[in-house]
Amino acid sequence: MPQPPRLRFARILAPGPWRRVGVLAAVSLGLALALVGYVFGADGHFFGRLAPAFFIFFWLLAVTFLAVVPFVGWATGHWFGRGWAASSPAPAARRPRPAPARGPVRSASSTAAVGRSSTR
Repeated sequence: MPQPPRLRFARILAPGPWRRVGVLAAVSLGLALALVGYVFGADGHFFGRLAPAFFIFFWLLAVTFLAVVPFVGWATGHWFGRGWAASSPAPAARRPRPAPARGPVRSASSTAAVGRSSTR
């Protein structure tokens, strides 16, 4: 028997640390508003203009991280298969280093220095 969407949603969200998340969000908001108030002051109706822009930005972030990111995770698991969603790139195969050359090694710089005259 399928459960109503409200009960499924509550069962999924219940294990989360929502109290800590709420406290962290409230403290972050308070510190951000205190910083903006200190930097710009309360003159010129700055907070009145800031509030609509902040809430639009806040809702865009909320929709992105609470809806879009979980949907992409769900879609990769269901549409492309669980193996594709959980797979990590295979490490590149290492080639063995060639053995160093035996015997005397002559460099181009030493022969060029011998053939060059030192007079200018």
